[in-house]
Amino acid sequence: MAYIEESLSAGEEIAGLFEQHWIVRIPMVIWLFFVITLPLAVYEYLRVRYTELGLTNKRVICKTGIISRQSEEMKLTSIETVEIDQGVLGRILGYGNIHVSGRGISDVVLRSVKDPMAVKRAIESISNPAS
Repeated sequence: MAYIEESLSAGEEIAGLFEQHWIVRIPMVIWLFFVITLPLAVYEYLRVRYTELGLTNKRVICKTGIISRQSEEMKLTSIETVEIDQGVLGRILGYGNIHVSGRGISDVVLRSVKDPMAVKRAIESISNPAS
């Protein structure tokens, strides 16, 4: 989790690092079966490997990108709702998407996260410590 550790501000601490579910590796395995598409399998591996999902005592962070970097961050003080999007397969296998909505800014989406209910509880408990 290099990006999250590097981006910490003064007094900021990592409260949780979240894993993506093993199901995100299925495209990589599928591409490996076709020798001609080995570059696609490598791309899928790197895409998953360089995705970071985390929570600090000040913000929620989702970083993606292999060479370039795209990050979505939201300050905990801006969070209004934390929602889980989980299909049938996600309920059975224990993964889902977490949508963090805030005041006047775009949503942060943590995709295919393992144990989404625990992630939701972690975000809500640190963003609302009095509750």
